[in-house]
Amino acid sequence: MNKALCAALALAGLAALAPAAQAKLPTPSEEQKAAAAATKDKQAWTDKVAAYKLCLVQDKVAASYFKNKGAAAPKPTVAVPACADPGPYVAQVAATQEVGVADSKPVPEAGAKQPPPQKK
Repeated sequence: MNKALCAALALAGLAALAPAAQAKLPTPSEEQKAAAAATKDKQAWTDKVAAYKLCLVQDKVAASYFKNKGAAAPKPTVAVPACADPGPYVAQVAATQEVGVADSKPVPEAGAKQPPPQKK
């Protein structure tokens, strides 16, 4: 067989398999949705921990640089915020399920004015 015929047969074979690759997935169950939400929550916390550790290392490197360079090093002109520790992992999904979605109310920010209570 020549190369053109082999390529045409391979392309025809792939085209025949294309509809099978476009099959629709079943709708996830409530348990699968909860597991996905928990995984997403845990990954967000892990990302915050990684950013915190990176911040600590960057601060250490900068301090070492300014210590070794002494007066010859230019001082930074922009104030850099301190590294924020994310704290221990607390599962947000489990906390929501325990309290109940109907019971949860948004937490007001500190110093925000509260509307007066309504009389019944």
